[in-house]
Amino acid sequence: MAKEAVEMKEELLGLIKDFKKDRRLLSFDEAATKQAVILRILKALGWEPFNIDEVHPEYSVSSKRVDYALIHNGRKKVFIEVKRVNEDLEKHQEQLLNYSFQEGVKLAILTNGISWWFYLPLREGSWEQRKFYTIEIYDQESEDIAKNFEEFLSKDNVISDRAIENAENLYKGRQKLYLIRETLPKAWNKIIIEPDELLVELLADTTEKLCGYKPDNEVVEQFLITVSHETTIQSERKTRHRTQLPSVQTSPTSSKGYTGKSIIAFSFKGTRSPVSSWREMLIKITNIMLSNHREQFDKVLNLAGRKRPYFTRNPNEIRGPNRIKNTDIYVETDLGANSIVKLSKNIIALFGYKDDDLSIETR
Repeated sequence: MAKEAVEMKEELLGLIKDFKKDRRLLSFDEAATKQAVILRILKALGWEPFNIDEVHPEYSVSSKRVDYALIHNGRKKVFIEVKRVNEDLEKHQEQLLNYSFQEGVKLAILTNGISWWFYLPLREGSWEQRKFYTIEIYDQESEDIAKNFEEFLSKDNVISDRAIENAENLYKGRQKLYLIRETLPKAWNKIIIEPDELLVELLADTTEKLCGYKPDNEVVEQFLITVSHETTIQSERKTRHRTQLPSVQTSPTSSKGYTGKSIIAFSFKGTRSPVSSWREMLIKITNIMLSNHREQFDKVLNLAGRKRPYFTRNPNEIRGPNRIKNTDIYVETDLGANSIVKLSKNIIALFGYKDDDLSIETR
């Protein structure tokens, strides 16, 4: 492998690892995402971001514009459309693919800096069917992310059309089905172990309809962990039966995350704060941010879940409102441990801190 290719791989991998540690990406607007994420990735992939003959910003398509056109020898090779993190990317698929189809561009990307959706615009089918791959910065392995960025977006692969070949092979070949089948069990396990708030709320709402009582989110998350353990044990027993392996003692798979664990304390920027509950940690972190960033604190109102806000001035909008001292803002506290940890990291990211600035002690 040429020295330049090795250096590119190392630079790109280092960049991805840095992004994974930096939750500030969640608070970036579109302009910040372009400057801090998109252009840095393009540079790591061999593109010259300040050469408009190569990376053309605000490229005109009829009376509209696409955020970036990657160009080689005057030929448009890739269109990239960038949106802010909390924007629904699905709403922008049709527009981007219409631009690409109109200009004969074979490869298009829709991204918010964290999620990257790759398309073959000239293929037949719906917008969703033309999407051949997705990169998720926070969810996928760094090495896999770097490898796929190189395959589909490196300058060398784009100008040689190897990127299109790689995309077509993935689209048409068995690799796509193989990857889906291989990943489905991992996705299911992740959903149970680190449940999305929509799944938790759906299960809580259904329980209430059946028995009249609505469980707390923490109870629902603990139930899902138990289901995951039982499923794992049953799966291992079936595997042993099929392969006629001798019986062995099986212990539940250790769960990722914080469900079922009790918090002792958290440390923020080296200062340790004992707490008796996850809810208390969330409240203390919001108070720390209020104390350190009073003039900017209203930014927390931008944090929202799938169905409702996490911070609001109207307590009727959330299930477990807790008013933050000396403000008219309420924070949602009816959350499980994993959701509270995730929200806490998103809160500190709003004010420029990193994941590593917050550490948690549990038992």
